[in-house]
Amino acid sequence: MKKNRGLKSLLEILIVSTRLGLTSFGGPVAHLGYFHTEYVRRRKWMDEKSYADLVALCQFLPGPASSQVGIGIGVMRAGVLGGIISFLGFTLPSVIALIIFAIILQGFDVGNAGWIHGLKIVAVAVVAHAIMGMANNLTPDLKRKAIALFALVATLMWQTAFSQVGVILIAAVIGFLLFKQNVTEDDSRLAFPISKRLAVICLTLFFGLLILLPILREATSLNWVALFDSFYRSGSLVFGGGHVVLPLLEREFVPTGWISEEAFLAGYGAAQAVPGPLFTFAAYIGAVIDGWKGGVLATFAIFLPAFLLILGTLPFWDSLRRNSKVKAALMGVNAAVVGILISAFYFPIWTSSILAPIDFAFAAVLFSMLVYWKLPPWMVVLTGAIGGTLIGLFL
Repeated sequence: MKKNRGLKSLLEILIVSTRLGLTSFGGPVAHLGYFHTEYVRRRKWMDEKSYADLVALCQFLPGPASSQVGIGIGVMRAGVLGGIISFLGFTLPSVIALIIFAIILQGFDVGNAGWIHGLKIVAVAVVAHAIMGMANNLTPDLKRKAIALFALVATLMWQTAFSQVGVILIAAVIGFLLFKQNVTEDDSRLAFPISKRLAVICLTLFFGLLILLPILREATSLNWVALFDSFYRSGSLVFGGGHVVLPLLEREFVPTGWISEEAFLAGYGAAQAVPGPLFTFAAYIGAVIDGWKGGVLATFAIFLPAFLLILGTLPFWDSLRRNSKVKAALMGVNAAVVGILISAFYFPIWTSSILAPIDFAFAAVLFSMLVYWKLPPWMVVLTGAIGGTLIGLFL
């Protein structure tokens, strides 16, 4: 009977998460709303407080917050296997759609298309909006602004596979020294059905891969190792949702010649048009580089940090968020991530997109549509593609 109940729970998780994966448009904030409606209000799999605590944990960690919340709900419902199935249901629909789009796109020349230039300008507006929101939340004082500035300068001047990880480690030390007396207490509690032994293994893997993959990449000439390292690092350093991963992925793959700027932005437009997490954009990039196998590898690599972190921190979350040293170090890390993203926003996104005054003017229009008029991202993308086509025809 217990086995039957377990299978029933897993099947239920698969059905519900797949339906969400097919219908959840609008980005991570919208996804959290869909999850709340489905899992808390309708199915009552967890109460309001537990859901709020889980969301707080996932916002606290790097990675795709909405995907991590979905994984956490699956874990609470049916253990680690439940978390895996919840992730697959929510993620696979957009992964499959983007891999198919990448394969189809291989037969077309998009190099000189005006709509591609329009998508480049859309990327400027979207990433600027995401970075502004992160900067307001993660660098509210002069000390953290200084850490962000250090990260910005260092990653612009030292562009290697080790620079981002090195800057993050230095920022953690600075944060620990500056903020260990400035953290606030949190008395709420949350429990998860994961052993501390499994959690330690997951955290060891997370940090071990983050350090060892760049070394292995430099020591070998294997393309799949380089791909895995780039996607894994991008998935490990993103705070604030899927839009923020765009500059990291562009820096990893466009200047190095893995994918053209035009194909990159064509895929970005397609990723905006499908439901589910925007991190599945990695599946498109991987498929452009190495077919469906590359798409699968990219998806696994970019989401692996999210899995390792959520499983690794769940049993320790109560003690971690009360530890002033850990919280202080993370304040420094969060600030450094803002600087890293501003650096990637300038090069290559800004430098390859804003080539004339009309480009800047159009970017300002798109930014206003997104930020002030609150139009959905897909509408901004469509406007960008049409506007880029018109600019190419008449100017």
